[in-house]
Amino acid sequence: MSEYKSAKEAFVSGMTGSSIGHVNAISAVALASIALHSSLKSRLPATSALQFVAECIVLVLPLLLSMTLFTLKPGTLIFALLFPTSIFLLFPPRESGTPLPSNTFRAPSPTGSRPAAPEKSEIAPLPALTTYRAHMMLMTILGILAVDFPVFPRALAKCETYGVSLMDLGVGSFVFSQGVVSAIPLIRDPAYLTAPFAPKLQTVLRKTAPVIALGLVRVLLVKSTEYPEHATEYGTHWNFFITLALLPVLQVLLHPLIARMPVAALGSLVAVAHQLALSFGGLEGYVLDAPRVGVFSANKEGIVSLTGYLAIHLLGLSAGTLILPPTPSHFRRQQRAQLVRTKSTPHAGADTDTDNDSDEDISGKRVRTKAKSESAQRQNDKTAIELVSYAVVWWVLLGATRALGGDEGVSRRMANLSYVLWIAAFNTSFIFGYLCLDLFFFPSPGTRSVYSATSKLKVPAEKVQARVSSAHAAEAEKAGSSGPPALLDAINRNSLVLFLLANVATGLINISMGTMYASDTLAMAVLSAYAMGVCAVAWRFRGRRIWYF
Repeated sequence: MSEYKSAKEAFVSGMTGSSIGHVNAISAVALASIALHSSLKSRLPATSALQFVAECIVLVLPLLLSMTLFTLKPGTLIFALLFPTSIFLLFPPRESGTPLPSNTFRAPSPTGSRPAAPEKSEIAPLPALTTYRAHMMLMTILGILAVDFPVFPRALAKCETYGVSLMDLGVGSFVFSQGVVSAIPLIRDPAYLTAPFAPKLQTVLRKTAPVIALGLVRVLLVKSTEYPEHATEYGTHWNFFITLALLPVLQVLLHPLIARMPVAALGSLVAVAHQLALSFGGLEGYVLDAPRVGVFSANKEGIVSLTGYLAIHLLGLSAGTLILPPTPSHFRRQQRAQLVRTKSTPHAGADTDTDNDSDEDISGKRVRTKAKSESAQRQNDKTAIELVSYAVVWWVLLGATRALGGDEGVSRRMANLSYVLWIAAFNTSFIFGYLCLDLFFFPSPGTRSVYSATSKLKVPAEKVQARVSSAHAAEAEKAGSSGPPALLDAINRNSLVLFLLANVATGLINISMGTMYASDTLAMAVLSAYAMGVCAVAWRFRGRRIWYF
């Protein structure tokens, strides 16, 4: 066992990675598979027979092939997916103008002429975000086992110190995705940022405690079974679960700053400060050269990279504030309004009448703002424009850091500035891609702004067009022609549980067989069964959340 452990550790060590273009091409297979699925769903009659198998073939198998047999020719696989897509596009869609469930912000039913007390906003699901998160999770789940087989090219395995690879991308994308959904409580209630610190911290600690426990259990299992481990990933005892659990806690600590400045700017400042500490504060030399003589130095990679992952989390949070509300500027307006309300709140000892007047005025403004935002339809075209603008900024900054960085490149091990920018650029671009596919295959008047014939200005579509009737929307939803693919929705609903299950299954498979000596045929058989098994669990619990985190 000891010999095999050493050979296995050598099998996944010393990697230098691939290129950003190659990784992007492999990842683009996911977009092509969604294009094929959307063309089928919008043009063929809806049916539940063999739906699970069909979605596995269209959505899961291409991802597995892209990182194994078709790694060196992803363009061929993309063509194989887009060719039938183009054929289906020659036929008219089955349902023209089918509204996505993300088109409208849910508005409360009126109860009278006077405004009611403010409530938390309900955020409608966004199919593009569900698809993005589920596909990212699928690639991560497939990759953590596939990397143990020779059929998975070594160029896609995690790089030792510098370089880019598919596995490096998966780790950062997981953190970015976590940041995106962490924007939900901020959008529902902007006052959450200025709420008392202790209750928020207590809530976050309660939610993340099971994840930290999973991280500690993983350490015990790895050490007790002599499972092959790669110390330069996170350290001797640290692992990704611990990083994942600490990020929400650190975000709560930054709420006073998030309430007062753009989230993207804060994330960028954290990334720059982290890079300065690496380059001029001695942290880079410490990570690369310091001996592992104590608990801190034994886990130096995990501890030092935590700041870089926090920057990725914050940039994901920034993206979430753009895509989750009905308009990309919604959170910024709410953020400014909340800051004004905070500053205008009188200090203790002020005149009581003034307090009452101020509170009534503030409450009225809050209710009017909420009613206006909830009744608004999503303007996904504006969201797409803002997303692509951010993507361009991140790609340009990444190019600049790589041009000026000399021999130093992207480093997941230290989560340096180049790595942070790469993760932000990639994920922003791919969310934009999924959103564009939604706009193309499932257009709806409410998702775009239009020019008013009277004012000659670009205004929300609902101001000049009647809303789709509720009966039509219900019929469309029943037909299954809107929303994300059912399998991806099921994966997204229980993503963390599935990730945990995949880790356990990966460990069991590695203990039961010598994966690094397996033939390509055997490897593909095992990987296919593994993928189908994880997806079957997701499908079994679709529509039900197993664990809230």
